[in-house]
Amino acid sequence: MSNLPPLILASASPRRAAILRALGLSFEVHLSRCQEVAFPDDPVATVGTNARRKARAVQTHHPRALILAADTVVWFQGYVLGKPSTEQQAQEWLLSYAGKCQQVYTAVAFLPPDALEPELRIEATSLRFRHYGAATVQDYLDRVRPYDRAGAYDIHAHGELLIAGRIGSYSNVMGLPRGVVHDWLMSYAAAHTEGQP
Repeated sequence: MSNLPPLILASASPRRAAILRALGLSFEVHLSRCQEVAFPDDPVATVGTNARRKARAVQTHHPRALILAADTVVWFQGYVLGKPSTEQQAQEWLLSYAGKCQQVYTAVAFLPPDALEPELRIEATSLRFRHYGAATVQDYLDRVRPYDRAGAYDIHAHGELLIAGRIGSYSNVMGLPRGVVHDWLMSYAAAHTEGQP
């Protein structure tokens, strides 16, 4: 995809960066630093609003680039969960997941050069958690320290200790649905090479 404009990832997440590198993409990282919002009973509105805001904030610094921004939350028992604010909250969340199911929502905002509004794609993945107790939770937190992750866990880092099954995209749970990104960039590249020799 060498015919793409410069690609900017509006996120400091090493997991999102790793997913883009696995796609063979060259990109720069620019953290948006915009204020995130949370609609406690609406995960789709939460991730969609935040992804759009991040993309627009970074576009002011890179108007000629293709901006990719994302936001991820967990939807569990009628509540939106972002990142835990304390270790105790992380412990409480992880204990509450045991033996239950939840959904992970990620919004991806694509903002091409000079576009006024980003294009938005939202992906959902369902997870089923193992039956476990406090000792497993403490072991997991000691190993992973996932306090900067939505829902207080990282599927890619010892996720097998907690997660029994999944329906949907694995990379979506990591914070960036690989298939969505790949398909959109391929479509964008194809649309901007039509008629070129």
